[in-house]
Amino acid sequence: MPDARLSALDASFLAAETSNAHMHVGWAAICDPPADGPSPSFEELRDHIASRLARAPRYRQRLADVPFGIADPVWVDEDRFDIARHVLRAGGSTLDSIVNEAMSSRLERTRPLWEIWINPRLEDGRIGLVGKVHHCMVDGLAAVELASLLLDPTPSPPGETDNWSPRPPPGRVELLINGVASRIRQPLDLASLTTRLVTQPARVAQAAEKGRKAGLALANSFRRPARPLPLLNDHSSSLRHLGRLSRSLDDLRTVKSHFGTTINDVVLAVSSGGMRRLLEDHREPPLSLKAMVPASLRGATEADALGNRISFLFVDLPVEEADPVDRLRKINRVTSARKAAGEPEGGEAVLSAMGYTPHLIQRALTRLIAHPWTFNLVVSNIPGPHEPLWMRGCQLREVYPVVPIADGHALSIGVTTCEDEMFFGLYADRKLLPDTDRLAKHIGDEIDLLLEVALEPAEKGRDNGQIERGKRDQQTPQRHKLDGAGFRRREPARRRGDRLHDFNT
Repeated sequence: MPDARLSALDASFLAAETSNAHMHVGWAAICDPPADGPSPSFEELRDHIASRLARAPRYRQRLADVPFGIADPVWVDEDRFDIARHVLRAGGSTLDSIVNEAMSSRLERTRPLWEIWINPRLEDGRIGLVGKVHHCMVDGLAAVELASLLLDPTPSPPGETDNWSPRPPPGRVELLINGVASRIRQPLDLASLTTRLVTQPARVAQAAEKGRKAGLALANSFRRPARPLPLLNDHSSSLRHLGRLSRSLDDLRTVKSHFGTTINDVVLAVSSGGMRRLLEDHREPPLSLKAMVPASLRGATEADALGNRISFLFVDLPVEEADPVDRLRKINRVTSARKAAGEPEGGEAVLSAMGYTPHLIQRALTRLIAHPWTFNLVVSNIPGPHEPLWMRGCQLREVYPVVPIADGHALSIGVTTCEDEMFFGLYADRKLLPDTDRLAKHIGDEIDLLLEVALEPAEKGRDNGQIERGKRDQQTPQRHKLDGAGFRRREPARRRGDRLHDFNT
């Protein structure tokens, strides 16, 4: 793999990282041991991962800074790569304890920016894995896809050939010369783009109109500042915890089909309802919250590419709305309007333009976008695999995403799928927000309320989409059950289909 320079967006995740806000994405997973043989040891699992690194060359590269900081860092081969520094034996006997330890420390920038922590035998007999990769290296979708490089669609892994040999790292003079050349090319690239547009008037008009709509949409979003809350937006610590919830994907499909929304809308609505309940637990007023919602720009052929291909839109979560159905409908109207107005394209335009600005301006934009006045929390939907997967004969059963939280923030909500199960990862600063396990239960209760309406016929004299005020305040039916800190529902029906779920349909 040739050396590759970080994009402005990739580099922004380095700039956003602090001693308390670690910019790694990741996942916490549980596999069942083989049904017809011994469970693999830690050493066997580590060797299995090592044998797959030829599939992902970036995992054996580190960052090299350019002298004087005149250009963004580049990826170079790590000539002293040691798998033992990256695949670590976890001491905790539960997935929670592994997450708490692994995610509370920062990745060492002098090494390849990833780690996998493994306990080959949790207290329940299953295998626990926690992986983390720096956000400058991958976005959420790429993290899921790269995790799948370690997995196979059959219990028996194929043989692997690895002829990797590190190339000598460039010296300081070479880094400096290439960095200067990179800075010189940027205005030339911009001039070339301008020339191509000028020779195509129709394309210019189309791009101008698209840019105008996107710019207005993004400007309107920034004119709606978030209201920082002490529970969510205070001085942060480095301590982390992952609240967990799993539900049948069919439950969310039923809700979205009944109300004519998207699964993404349902996720935002139940997250809003869960936050309303949590604020009430803390005797805080249930005020509207503003969520940053990342949007993947990857095409079908880019799913396993490295780097970041994301934009974002901002969604006002109607936490103040008491009725769950009204909450869902409001979110559907908002997300539809944001997309129609071109807000994701506006975010993409801002992130693309960062590459042509001086580093000081890039860092200022990074701080602005990540500020608590811009958003209160992140809610991210990451498409996951539809088919069963195995790691050295051990079937993947649960996978919970980890979405990083910026300085001044306490919570991110990540959602992904595995087969026909949906997994919520509620990643939090456990000093500021110690009760994400309770939030997981609240979100499960909100799903139950919407599902109850979707499954029952309309009552005479009452809108099918309204929940009686008394009923929504009662204890909701427990369609999920406690499993450690998370909630486990029934075994999912296994259906074959597209490789990744689409949450926007």
